[in-house]
Amino acid sequence: MRLRLKTKLVLAISGMVLALVAVLSYVYLQQLLRTRISEAYESGDLIADEIYQVSRNTLETDLSPEKVDENNPEELRKFIENSLTRDPGVNSLIQSVVGYSKNIYEVAIADVHGNALLHSVPDLQGKPLPERPRFLELKNASFWRQVKAVYGKPGVYDVTLKLDRAGVPFGEVRVSVQTAFLKNDLEPQFNRALLFAGVAILVSFLLAAALSNFALRPLEAIASRLDRMTAEVPGVPVIANRPSEEAPPGKEREGQSDEYGAVNTKIDKLGRQMRDVKEVFSALKENLDQIMANLQDGLMLFTREYRAVLVSASAERFIGKPRGSMLGQPIDEIFNDGSTLGRMVLQAVESHEPLNAVELETERQRRVELSLDFIEERGERIGALLTIRDAESVQKIEDEIELSRRLAAIGRLTSGVAHEVKNPINAIVLHLEVLNEKLPDMNPDAKRHVDVISSEIRRLDRVVQTLVDFSRPVELRLAETDLRHTLEDVALLAIPQANELGIKLVREIAPEPLPVRIDGDLIKQAVLNVVLNGIQSMNGKTGTLTLRASRENGIVTVDVQDQGGGIPPAVRDKIFNLYFTTKKGGSGIGLAMTYRVMQLHNGSVEFDSRDGEGTTFHLRLPAVALAEQGVAEIAGTQTHL
Repeated sequence: MRLRLKTKLVLAISGMVLALVAVLSYVYLQQLLRTRISEAYESGDLIADEIYQVSRNTLETDLSPEKVDENNPEELRKFIENSLTRDPGVNSLIQSVVGYSKNIYEVAIADVHGNALLHSVPDLQGKPLPERPRFLELKNASFWRQVKAVYGKPGVYDVTLKLDRAGVPFGEVRVSVQTAFLKNDLEPQFNRALLFAGVAILVSFLLAAALSNFALRPLEAIASRLDRMTAEVPGVPVIANRPSEEAPPGKEREGQSDEYGAVNTKIDKLGRQMRDVKEVFSALKENLDQIMANLQDGLMLFTREYRAVLVSASAERFIGKPRGSMLGQPIDEIFNDGSTLGRMVLQAVESHEPLNAVELETERQRRVELSLDFIEERGERIGALLTIRDAESVQKIEDEIELSRRLAAIGRLTSGVAHEVKNPINAIVLHLEVLNEKLPDMNPDAKRHVDVISSEIRRLDRVVQTLVDFSRPVELRLAETDLRHTLEDVALLAIPQANELGIKLVREIAPEPLPVRIDGDLIKQAVLNVVLNGIQSMNGKTGTLTLRASRENGIVTVDVQDQGGGIPPAVRDKIFNLYFTTKKGGSGIGLAMTYRVMQLHNGSVEFDSRDGEGTTFHLRLPAVALAEQGVAEIAGTQTHL
């Protein structure tokens, strides 16, 4: 049978009180019994001493006038017995002692043979007295022997005092104490002590019950709260004990047999759920950190006290503070009224007014888009979400989308036109060749005109073929490679033309591998288009064209920087359009082709240009991690670059 914790607590407290009461009762009863026995002994000893003092005059009487032979013991005993019997002081003392002392059973004066010379009971005079245990032994005995003597079978104990005449033993005074009298004297006090002990035990039991209820009430509240907490863990099912955590069946039942065991079981259950939640949270946090690291917008999540608990890496660019210094800080310490951005955020928080894509310009002449949403649940505020977006980047993305849409539309259009034009061109070329064969002796002027027609038709055929190639779906042949090799090939192809124009091509390529997954031929052509475009923009002007490559944050960037005249602002948004060109004799296909190739590789191409200073194109590709063998091979070829 398993006992509840409340029952155990009541029994423990009651047992402690019972033990304490028992010890105190034992000490009290022991002292009381010893005191009463000592008082009875002292009373009997005092009475014996008084009788001795009173009878001493008789014992020391001069026997010469009485003609008693002192050498005759029998004659001497009879004389003293008669003297004591006739002595009124001794008799009255003996009778008064028995009558007024509550513990004295009888008093006697005996001779050396144990016969009663004088007795409180006259009928016993001259008769032998029974041998009784000495009261002094009972006085010095143990507590339990004293209890047995007093509360056991009634008995009589003697207090004795030796009598002598002229130094010769004559007899003794015997004062007998009846244990029944002691019991009657002690019983009321014993009963009161036992009653007090019983009342104390009963009161302690009631107090223990009340105290256990009071003490276990918080434990019951904790158990109830644990039940609610266990039920409130969202999205995590209650999972049974793992094999390593399973307890033996006996211990499991024992742990659940009382309130403490129930609470302990619930805590274990909650602990398992919290560990499961922690595992889920850790996985979510890792995924969230990856998302936040790649997020271009500045994102900040605040608690109901407006403390930052989530800050994206991009937020550092907008606020100008390290991400670590902002986490856990209140919003008024992250932002201040000294900046336009901070002032708008603090005002919105103070007025509790959300911001919906509000565009503003910072002190650094940077246009940003600001959104602030307050998160509420059941009408209660639980936090806020702040989003900071680069308005210029948004515009740039929109422009790129529009450009992609235009290129797609042009591609569809030119694809149809090219196919329709291709057939007539082929027929014209075929008939020109037939005409040349049938008219071998053609007039020189006519021959020149036919040659011009043939040359232009063939050029038109190349243009149409280019249109077909541009609009045809491209099947990428992707392979992991070190981009430095591709850039080296581009440089070797471009150096002869640069040298003819007096332009120096400088390579600033990172010494470490630049691993990318690309179609080598397409990327080579895309970069070469940009390099040749830069060389042509510097035609008639000596200078330097720089080909630069580096890797940062998982992105490989190729920069092509020329020192030409720059791109006029009026045409900067058109340079990636198909057939758009500012060069005499240009086709307008090179940069459009580069743009398309970068898109096919999930990359991007951008440029910065200043009038009279030149243009820098930025081509970006996602980096990949090469296999160890590939990295070793790449590292081994660094010396050949």
